[in-house]
Amino acid sequence: MTTRFFASLALGIATFGLSACDSASDEAEVTAAPEGVAGLTITNGRMVLPAVNGRPAAVYFDLAYDGDDNQTVSAIYVEGAENAMMHEYAEKDFKVQMIPLESLDLTKGVKVSFEPGGKHGMAMSVSPELSAGGKTEVTLIMADGDKTTFVADIKSAGDER
Repeated sequence: MTTRFFASLALGIATFGLSACDSASDEAEVTAAPEGVAGLTITNGRMVLPAVNGRPAAVYFDLAYDGDDNQTVSAIYVEGAENAMMHEYAEKDFKVQMIPLESLDLTKGVKVSFEPGGKHGMAMSVSPELSAGGKTEVTLIMADGDKTTFVADIKSAGDER
């Protein structure tokens, strides 16, 4: 009986020890998760739904960066869209055209507006569950993998942008 008692006690201590290690590693992972890009402020977030179903929605916002380390926005993600990308208007072949915006460099003090006729996000294949008057989350993804998420008001095609 003594052998069984000590074996059970040892098993219990080992199990407790392993579970304590496991919870400590989970806690460390949560603590290490980024909370956004330091110094990056996003305001006036809005997504304008397309006038015709099946067309992309436009994403607009104002960005200000006051961080100490230079950053590069390399991608955009819109909750409720199959995919999203950044675009801008520029002159190409002697006419103004919409072209992909591959990245956006952020240096201390920079302010950028994503607005109609300029830089903007495009959300493709938007879920029908997203409707005017609602909200969705937009995430800017940095080249180093850090992310900042903000809430965008959803507007219909005819609303003020």
